Amino acid sequence: MNGGAPRSTRGQTIDDGVERDDPFEALLATLARGIDVRDIFQHFSTVISRIVPHDTADLAVLTPDGAGVKFYAATDDAAIEFRWIDGAISRGRQPRLLDVIPGPERGLRSGVSVPVRIDDRLVGVFALFSRKPHAYSEHDLAQAERLARYLAVPLGQQRLAEQARDAAVERERAANIETSMELLRAIADVLDIRTVFSRVSEIANKMLPHDAMTMNFVDPNGDTVREAAAGDVPELPGPSRLAVPTTHELILPDLSVAAMPETADVCAALVRAGFRSALSVGAYARSQAISVGFLSKQLDAFHARDLSVARRIVDHIALAVSHEQLADAARQIAETRARADRLEARVQLLSDELESKSQLRVIGDSDQWRDVLKKATQVAATDTTVLLIGESGTGKEVVARFIHRASPRSKGPFVALNCAALPEQLLESELFGYERGAFTSAHQAKPGQIELAAGGVLFLDEVSEMSLSAQAKFLRVLQEHEFQRLGGTRMLKANIRVVAATNRDLRKAVERGTFRDDLFYRLQVFDIQIAPLRDRPDDILPLSEAFLKNIGKSFGRPPAGLTRDAREALLRHDWPGNVRELHNALERAAILCEGGLIHAGHLSLQSVTRTSEQPTADLSAIERKTIAQVLQDAKLNKAKAARRLGLSRTQLYNRMRKYGLE
Repeated sequence: MNGGAPRSTRGQTIDDGVERDDPFEALLATLARGIDVRDIFQHFSTVISRIVPHDTADLAVLTPDGAGVKFYAATDDAAIEFRWIDGAISRGRQPRLLDVIPGPERGLRSGVSVPVRIDDRLVGVFALFSRKPHAYSEHDLAQAERLARYLAVPLGQQRLAEQARDAAVERERAANIETSMELLRAIADVLDIRTVFSRVSEIANKMLPHDAMTMNFVDPNGDTVREAAAGDVPELPGPSRLAVPTTHELILPDLSVAAMPETADVCAALVRAGFRSALSVGAYARSQAISVGFLSKQLDAFHARDLSVARRIVDHIALAVSHEQLADAARQIAETRARADRLEARVQLLSDELESKSQLRVIGDSDQWRDVLKKATQVAATDTTVLLIGESGTGKEVVARFIHRASPRSKGPFVALNCAALPEQLLESELFGYERGAFTSAHQAKPGQIELAAGGVLFLDEVSEMSLSAQAKFLRVLQEHEFQRLGGTRMLKANIRVVAATNRDLRKAVERGTFRDDLFYRLQVFDIQIAPLRDRPDDILPLSEAFLKNIGKSFGRPPAGLTRDAREALLRHDWPGNVRELHNALERAAILCEGGLIHAGHLSLQSVTRTSEQPTADLSAIERKTIAQVLQDAKLNKAKAARRLGLSRTQLYNRMRKYGLE
């Protein structure tokens, strides 16, 4: 380079320290400084001021679709004014001298605007402005066109770079979509994602590089339970909260610095295993909160830009887990229905079998009765003690026999004992048996009902009438499965299943002290409530038809059936005696009708209508008054009073204690 004086007084010193005479050479050096024109536009304006003097320069660029204009660069901070751009483009897109400049706030009085073209295609408008009026000539306009051609070069390069970036982004997007489809295909038909979790991690690695991956279920406390892992992931100490619940995200660029105190132990364990950074994303799979963790052995491997990809992966996993849950729910529903169908079939089979092998009919269409039979079928398979609760005549013994028939003890005996029908001493001897000489008339030993029921079922009806002494002895049978005969010293094994029944409220009996609380709890392991017939109207007519069919077998002229008024009378009646009363009423009517149709008159029913104006009578008060009156008439002779009342002496004593008549 020549070291003499500058060749021109109009020369300009640029960044390399060399003064250059040609301003266009300086311009090329400026444009070579970078691809993005916006970064060099201020310097560009300074260089070209020797070519076309101006106070400010503007560059507007068309959007890629050509439908809009974007203010791209300017050399001042004035408010952007688009009207000159729109005007320049709308007027044939030709070079123009601007004598009147819109936007008076910028103080500009004249200017030139020229199109910027790349390959003869308009891409923008370049303009120079002056605060002096009429500052530009046709020569300046031609120079501005030349400058616009120089600007087109970096603009074209910039557009190529942008297109390359867009293409790369599109390729990455297409790759992600293809990977997402591959991920969906991998889990589409899987009912347990844990079985393919390693494959899921392998596919996800194409979208989000990682060295290990975990899937966790999150409980309501925020603690996590690992469900699956891909890679060599260590067991984490205690409840892990590294994988956060719901839809939150957590990025740990350096695991050696715990983000939260509760994650310190977890992070330390991961660091010991060689991991250095982690990313965790949570989601919901129906009602189950899950989280998926990505682990890397590199520091700062995950950034905020990775979250969108991580969320997409986790969404696929959550969808698969939701499908698992739906399939599991459907399977559970199907299994429940199948169990219900099997139970219903078992109930029907046992009902038919009991009817064919005994005179007992398990008849009823009401929901209450079907529920009783289902519960009886369920408990029958066990050896559990059952307590049947219901009014007299509701069919407690029928249910007890049904349980026996459905149980593993069905081939053993069914022994029934009514505790209310025997005096205290006789009840104990019947229940436990006695040895010879145990009392005056015990000339030889006799086994009790417990021994006779060995291998089968012992049904204790009206168990509430059992004396306290007998209760204490029977409690040992339930607790220890052993007993002694009266007058005996040898312990005998009680190989029985107990089904007890009562028409009274045993809880109140416990409160009154007439029934042992420990025996009550032993008996009430599984209780079944049997509704009275008045609450089961759907059972009345099916029971009536079955009873008439059975009754007719012993009649020379069986009844022809029930008239409409007889059916209505049966449905209206209150049935205080329940199923037993229904059977008796139909048997009496069958005799009276002499082989014809049974009318309402043959039934002789006097229904009691219960309304809010006519409250139900206090049966306890009536019973107390009756017992007191009979005792007075019998001059306190309890044996005589018991006979008049139709009670055993034990029953009378119990009722006297109950009503305070001792």
